[in-house]
Amino acid sequence: MKKLTYQIKINAPVANVFKTMLGKETYKQWTSAFDPSSDFEGIWGKGQEIYFTAVNENGEKGGMVAEIAEYIPNSYVSIRHLGILVKDQEVLSGPTVEDWAGALENYSFTEIDGQTLLKVDIDASNEYIDYFDETWPKALEALKEISETK
Repeated sequence: MKKLTYQIKINAPVANVFKTMLGKETYKQWTSAFDPSSDFEGIWGKGQEIYFTAVNENGEKGGMVAEIAEYIPNSYVSIRHLGILVKDQEVLSGPTVEDWAGALENYSFTEIDGQTLLKVDIDASNEYIDYFDETWPKALEALKEISETK
């Protein structure tokens, strides 16, 4: 696993960026950079299980099973990935998840002169580094645009 970091400065207050990043409808908008059907099911709260979902070409829902490891409103969110979701079934062990189970995805929000510095730190397996390096900046640009117009 390699730790990757992405950051962006957004001309909006931290509370606005935090709400935009994690709000149900706006989450779907900025994460469409990863998949047009990106969504989540669950609650953003420490200790809560959450699914990050998308629909495949066969119309089947799949995605990631995770736990919110830390949740400090308007400051910090840590997501611990536990496994995958296949046709509404959790897969938490075995070869498909063993390389990255326990990986963290952390969001840090810092106010600087009325703007928000959003920093995303993720643990990534080597096979996804190029994909994340291409897609995370696009997703953060979309989040910036949404946050600055709300």
